[in-house]
Formats: sequence, C-alpha cells, structure tokens
Amino acid sequence: MTPDDPHDVVVVGSGAGGAMAAWMLTKSGATVLMLEAGRDYSPDEAPMLNMAMEAPLRGAGTTDKAFGYFDATVDGGWEVPGEPYTKAEGSDFIWWRSRMLGGRTNHWARNSFRMGPYDFKPHTRDGLGFDWPIAYEDLAPWYDKTEKLVGVYGTNTGLENHPSSGPGVLQTPPKFRVWETFLKAGGDALDIPVVPARRAVLTKKIDERSPCYWASSCGRGCGIGAAFQTTTSLIPWAKKTGKLTIATGAMVRNVVLDASGKATGVIYIDKATGLEKQARGRVVVLAASTGETARILLNSGAGGSRDGLANSSGQVGRNLLDTVGSSINAYFPQLEGRPRYNEDGAMGLHAYIPFWDYQKIAKGEVDTPRGYHVEIGGSFGDPGLGVGSGLDGYGSSLRADVKRRYGARINFTQRGEMIPNAKSYCEIDTNTKDKFGIPVLKFAWEWSDHEYNQVKHFQASMKTLIDKLGGTVVGEVKSPKEAISVGGEIIHEVGTCRMGPDAKTSVVNSFGKTWDVDNLYLTDGSVFASKAHKNPTITIMALAMRAADSIATRLRKHEI
Repeated sequence: MTPDDPHDVVVVGSGAGGAMAAWMLTKSGATVLMLEAGRDYSPDEAPMLNMAMEAPLRGAGTTDKAFGYFDATVDGGWEVPGEPYTKAEGSDFIWWRSRMLGGRTNHWARNSFRMGPYDFKPHTRDGLGFDWPIAYEDLAPWYDKTEKLVGVYGTNTGLENHPSSGPGVLQTPPKFRVWETFLKAGGDALDIPVVPARRAVLTKKIDERSPCYWASSCGRGCGIGAAFQTTTSLIPWAKKTGKLTIATGAMVRNVVLDASGKATGVIYIDKATGLEKQARGRVVVLAASTGETARILLNSGAGGSRDGLANSSGQVGRNLLDTVGSSINAYFPQLEGRPRYNEDGAMGLHAYIPFWDYQKIAKGEVDTPRGYHVEIGGSFGDPGLGVGSGLDGYGSSLRADVKRRYGARINFTQRGEMIPNAKSYCEIDTNTKDKFGIPVLKFAWEWSDHEYNQVKHFQASMKTLIDKLGGTVVGEVKSPKEAISVGGEIIHEVGTCRMGPDAKTSVVNSFGKTWDVDNLYLTDGSVFASKAHKNPTITIMALAMRAADSIATRLRKHEI
C-alpha cells in the first residue's frame, strides 16, 4: 500500500505511543499508515563506539546538537528551522522536537519507573490536581506486558508507591559500581533508599535484540537493539506484518471530519515537495507528542475556530506539565585516587534514589505535597571538555590533580512531580505560522510554590547525605526559584489533552478515545491527568498498548 491509499488506521507519530499503537494494530490485522514529521532514521547510523576525543569540541553540546556531537538526534532540538513556537509574555518554556523516525525513543535515558497507586489518584490523596479515571490496578497488567516486551532491567523493591512487576517480567539489573555502593552506605545510615534502577536496556537477549555490552552511551542510539527504541523493535516488527506503511517528512496540519462528525483522516504537508496531501483511515490515532497533538487538535476547528477539535471541555492545551528538575554536585575525598578501570556499565543508572518520604507528607511534616526521585551520576567515563575545571596550576602537577580527583564527584539530579496549574498551558498563536503556513503553538508557563518547596526538600536531603559521607558540595547551591529547571527542559511534557471521567472535565476517556469524536484516539503523553515523578515513557507505552487493544477490538466488531 502507499500513503495515498486508505488504511484502517492513520497513526500520527512514530515514538513510544505511536509505534506501540502501530505494532499492536498491525499485529491484529489492521492496515496502518504511520506519519512522521521528521526524516527516516536507522540506528545503524549510531556512532556507538566513537570516543569524545574523535569529535569536534570533544563531543560537547552545541546549538545544533544540544546533548553532544554523538547524540542520536538528527534534525531536531530546542529550535527547528522554519518550525517556530512562541511564548507568552513573562513565560519561559522550551520545546524539544526530535524530528526523526522513532522520535525521542532514539535518545532517551531509558529510565522506566512505574507510576504507583498514589500517582493515579493524587486529588483523592491530597485535594490537589486531578484524578485519573483508572486506578493502578487497571494498568498493572499492561505494565507487565510492556516491560516484558521492551525488556526492562530492575528489581522489585517493595517500597511504598513503587509497585512490583509480575514474576519473570524484569531482567537482571547490572551490579552497582563502586561509587553507587559507596552512596548506598550513606543512604542506609539515613534511611534514604539507594536501590537498583529500572531501565529499558537488555541484560539478556530477546528475539533479534542483543544484550548490552556496556561500552556505548545509550543516547547515541543502539544499533544492536539493547537499549529500547522503536526503530529497533516496534516499527520493524510492524513492518514484518506487511500491514504498515510509513511516510516520513509528513507535517500534519489538522484532522478531517465527515458530515457525521467522524474522523476520516488528516491533512499533512509533504516536506519534500511542499504539497498538501490527505491521509485516509477508519480510525485516526494522534501520538505526535504532547505539544504537537494539542497543536493538531487546536488547528482542526471548523472554519478555523480557535476552540479546535475534541475540545467541548475546553481542556485541549490546558494542564501542561513537565518534570521538576534541579541538581547538586558533590566531591568525595574517599573516592580519590581509585585504581583506573572500565566502570562504564550500562552508561546510565544502575542505582537511583526513589522517593521515601510519603509518610511524612501524609502527616504534614514536610511542606511539599508531592515527591521526586534522584538520579545519580558518577564514574570515570570518557572525559570531555572542562575535565580539569576548578583546579589551579599547570603541567605535571595539574595532570596529577586531575587524575587523583577524577571519578570522585557524584551528581544528584532531582526529577519531581509537578501539580497542574491554570498558568501553564499552550494555545495557537494566530499571529505566527511555520514555513508550511500552519499556525504555531504559544506556551505559557509558571511553577508554583509546591514545586519550589519540593526543590528545597531535595536540596536539604541531599546535603544531609553528602555530609554523612564526608563530601562537600561543589559550587553554589542556588535558591529553589533559581535552581529549578525551565519549563520543558526535562523533555517530559505531558497533560494537554487529559484523560478523565467525562466530556465536561477531560478530552479523552480511559482508553484514549476522544469524547467528542468516536474514532479519534490519543496515545501519547498528552492524555496524562497528572505528572508523577516517574519518567513517563513506560506509562505512555502501557497506555498505548491498552488503547490499541481496545481499537483493534472495535475494528473487529465493525464498531468503527
């Protein structure tokens, strides 16, 4: 089939939610047309074993390559030429777009922490935010299926609000490195857990995907399929069914409806020719990313209405959320002068600190209502620019100081829950269009005292841990308002088309189906009703798998 042929389902987006939906639907026998705004991409391009010294600026990030020269991102970033976005006065929000087949799954951290019971019912727990229309128990079996399918290493810790996976689901995690074992000793003394992380990286072979051989940064893309990305798994699997057609360079403008109000497809711009085309399907699935999905819906209003499509609730574009981020670096004399050896490991988290203070929150003993986890980084690694920063001198004495101190620093990175607020949202900027003539998004953003207090709790807790281990904080510890991340910076934005119990308060139902259009579904982070501190990708995939299963059932019954 070609992109001009009608398909059973049109899927917009090829990342976590789009590729999962496409694979589930093609597996069920449906024909699927996948539209991707970026270019074609294969992980065979990944420079997996190149060293920093082989790259310009020793691989340091630049305007074109924000996460380093070897990062898998090909044509995307914070700014995409000809595809702008704007910001409301007084707001600072940055929007990452990958613009490549597979989307962010090609270069994400692969951290895969399940949301727990508290995370699905936050309003019930503390009166803030919005409850999901599903409970953890509704998604638990889909988490199991997703984790086993993609391959997630980790353990069941039994910690509060950090639910366990089913028997045989998780792969064996890599062992703690020296500095992680050192950190765990301090955590144990303070009742701060330092436990094995969960990441979508294989430690044993699954199908054609090989286990990690601990020698390459996951953010570069993984040609052997060990680090999960849709371009080495879900998309190739869907292709093998013979039911998937892919069109890259397809910039979707709007959803098309027939006279009865059902979706018949989407209008997109073929970037290669500049021509406007229509993709036709019995079902339309938007999984373009939180911002892009909101943009498409808001640009789909009849007669150019700013209310958009599937927006009887007025919630499309509202409730924009991102992860709360801040960090502290520390130096530990006990780690000085360690013997040099390869401790690269999985090139990401082997251990992390899950949130541990839920009981104190419940008792009102801390001034933040929601939690965070701490991602920790250390090790020797591949030195880039600035490895000797903070040291004085030159020549052999400077080199000796660098060697002695290298590997003795640990970075503590906060990843916390944001509570939705009325001042964080996106809408169409009617005064600005992209190079295709499509009206662009304008972002408004504001953190609240809840998030600032959370940063304060993180800073105090980590300084206590650092002191316990005899370390010293490197650099200035800024005030929470100065230390907190810019909106969008953590690239976890969710929530612009939230899931809920009815059409008055939400955009989609518990299966991602829009209340207003019976055959229009959303399977990306836009449907999140809350933003737990857990990284969102594994939840996006579990929700997409559940939604696609429902779509497949409805297609078989000819309900749509």
